[in-house]
Amino acid sequence: MESGPAIFTGTVFALFGTALLGWTAARVRHREPVAPGAHRAMSVTVASVAALTALALGAWCFTRL
Repeated sequence: MESGPAIFTGTVFALFGTALLGWTAARVRHREPVAPGAHRAMSVTVASVAALTALALGAWCFTRL
């Protein structure tokens, strides 16, 4: 009964993390700013950490099934 919310939450975290990591990589590859007005290295770091955290939370949700 509780596997439904875990699957939904894990999927949302995994999709968000994957999309954010792909978007960040594409911006860096094209030498475009990740966050306007922010220092480039810091914005790449923060976005990458957020994406990896979301992926880790998604994986953790899937282990709770």
